[in-house]
Amino acid sequence: MHPSLQILPFHSPNLPRKNPSPIHRITMSSSDKLPIRDNRPQPQPVKHHHSARYYAQRVRESFTTRVTKVLCSIFLSFLLVALIVFFIVWLSLRPHRPRFHMIDFTVPGLAQKPGLDNAVITFNVTARNSNQHIGIYYDSMEGFVYYKDKQIGLTPLLHPFFQEPKTTTVVYGQFGIGAATLAVNSRRWKEFVNDRQHGIVYFRLGIMSVIRFKVSTWKSVHHKMHVNCDVAVGSDGLILPAWKNRKCSVYFS
Repeated sequence: MHPSLQILPFHSPNLPRKNPSPIHRITMSSSDKLPIRDNRPQPQPVKHHHSARYYAQRVRESFTTRVTKVLCSIFLSFLLVALIVFFIVWLSLRPHRPRFHMIDFTVPGLAQKPGLDNAVITFNVTARNSNQHIGIYYDSMEGFVYYKDKQIGLTPLLHPFFQEPKTTTVVYGQFGIGAATLAVNSRRWKEFVNDRQHGIVYFRLGIMSVIRFKVSTWKSVHHKMHVNCDVAVGSDGLILPAWKNRKCSVYFS
């Protein structure tokens, strides 16, 4: 080829011209930076070195705490057992009040014409000691009779006595004009007779007693006991069947 000849590039008008590839610059943001390993030494936790006396004290404190807990547990268990035993003993020795029942009550003078002259009221009740291990001392006992809530009679009853557990005592009493234990005048007797015409006369028997409870060799303080027995008699002056063996109310003051 001749040196003066120059070969020019051929460009076809129908083909697109390609631009030379540009040089791309790669830039990295701060978030795209590679992590850098920190080789600086990290601070290590300080280790405390304790003496043998320190550890001995810790062991002694732990042992003392355990012993204290054990002693507290033993004491609480003993206290619980003692309370249970005391409750059972109290239930078995808890005194029950005596039980009274009306057995008989008569006003024989109601069936007689000159009844006021020989007016008499007789009765008997039972006193039951239902306690299993407790006796009862009856230091005194008095009987009262009421008509329309007004006292018309008063008489001493049994002499002081001791009632064994699980026993029954019959208490008998009598009120009479001749014995000055029945305060009934002619007006009161007419009221009795008027009620008798209706077939029923109501009375109330009262008993007051000073008692003590006895458990083995121990004796309680004195208690004043009150007994109230409602009762009714018929036109013949005898207790009506509906009022026989009726339980009386008992309370203390």
